[in-house]
Amino acid sequence: MSAIQPGSSARGDRRRSQILDVALSHFAETGYRGASLRDIAQQVGITHPGLLYHFGSKEDLLMAVLAHRDDKSYDIVGGEKSDLDAVTALVYLVERNATQPGLVELFVTLSAEAVDPNHPAHEYFADRYRRVVESYEVSFTHLAEQGLLRAGVDPARAARSLVAIMDGLQVQWMYDRDAVDMAATVLEYLRDVITDPQAVTSSFESSRTTVVASAG
Repeated sequence: MSAIQPGSSARGDRRRSQILDVALSHFAETGYRGASLRDIAQQVGITHPGLLYHFGSKEDLLMAVLAHRDDKSYDIVGGEKSDLDAVTALVYLVERNATQPGLVELFVTLSAEAVDPNHPAHEYFADRYRRVVESYEVSFTHLAEQGLLRAGVDPARAARSLVAIMDGLQVQWMYDRDAVDMAATVLEYLRDVITDPQAVTSSFESSRTTVVASAG
């Protein structure tokens, strides 16, 4: 048996990352069903068997791409945060997504396709929506307990509305990027439902500064 060469793992990680980047763009452009592993392999500059060495199937590659996207999002919205910071961090995530149209297109295309129960990402998206809505419902509930949610605003409906606004904005943005400011619209919604609009803006600006600084 031949020994593993020094650096082989690092080379493998770089190759996997390259495949994920190309696959993300390809899935965004063609959807899952229209995507071809052979085309992805060709764009990466490897053989079809070479791609299958890293990702055993088209479904495996799709799930890896989605996990890769989630990891990048968690870097922004995850971690220990106050409830206000947790919801306003979402504004920066939306702002950043506007600089990565491939990610937005991927989400819009696949989330629509995955409505089909037979789609390989159906459970992923169904579970993701449950988790995201529940997470923001908890944050809005805590904000209500702190007197920071406007009277008459239901935390569960506020959370679902927030997610619906985000998803609807992404579709509209794909049609006309110049006319739709996703981050500003999400920020405006939060300023409407939270009792201290200035605190919302300050929290968002602080979240943006923190993330940019940590990335640097």
